[in-house]
Amino acid sequence: MRVVGYLRASTEEQADSGLGLAAQREAIEAEARRRGWELVSVYEDAGVSAKAITKLKAREKALEAVSTHQANALVVSRLDRFSRSLLDFADVMARATQEGWAFVALDLSVDTSTAAGEMLAHVMASFAQYERRLIGERTKAALKAARQRGTHVGRPISISKDVERRIVEARRAGVSFWAIRKRFEAEGVPAPRGSRWHISTLQKVVKRQL
Repeated sequence: MRVVGYLRASTEEQADSGLGLAAQREAIEAEARRRGWELVSVYEDAGVSAKAITKLKAREKALEAVSTHQANALVVSRLDRFSRSLLDFADVMARATQEGWAFVALDLSVDTSTAAGEMLAHVMASFAQYERRLIGERTKAALKAARQRGTHVGRPISISKDVERRIVEARRAGVSFWAIRKRFEAEGVPAPRGSRWHISTLQKVVKRQL
C-alpha cells in the first residue's frame, strides 16, 4: 500500500521527544517497514498549532495527495498531531470514505483500511455528530435569548433559498461540509459577500435550519 505521512509540532513541543517531528517520523517509518507500506512522502508543519487549521499548509498537501490518489492512505503517529477537534476529524473521515482512501493514526489504532479501525472511526464520528447536535442546541438557545433581549445577532448571510436548500439536503444525505464547499467551487456557485465558500458559512446555514 502506498502511503503518505504527516507530522506536526508547535514551537514549544519540538523539544519534547514524544511529540517532536523526528520522533513522529521515526514512528511512521517504522510502521511502514513493519507492514510493508511504500512511504511515498512525508509532509510536516513545524511550529504551527493545530488550532490554526488554515495555517496547516502541509496538512492540506497531505490530504490533496490522497485525494488525488497519489497514495492510498494518510498516516500520522498521533491523532492529536493531525487534529484537535473531533468535528474536524469526523469531516476528514467522511472525506476519506467519499474519496476512497484510508486514514491511520498509530497511537489509537485507527486504521480505516481494516474492519476494526473503520469501526473505531465510525464510533468517533458518532460522538462528533452528538457534539454537533449539542452545539446546535446551545446556539439556538443563545440566539433565542439574545433575540428576546432585542439584540441583533450577527450579519445576515446573503445566500439564495435554492442554495440553502442544497446545503441542508446535502448534509442530511451525509455529505461533509468540505465536500459541499468543493462541489460549489467546482460549479462556480457564488459565495456570499463576494468571498469564497467557508466551512463556517455552510455550518451557519445548517444551524439556521435546525
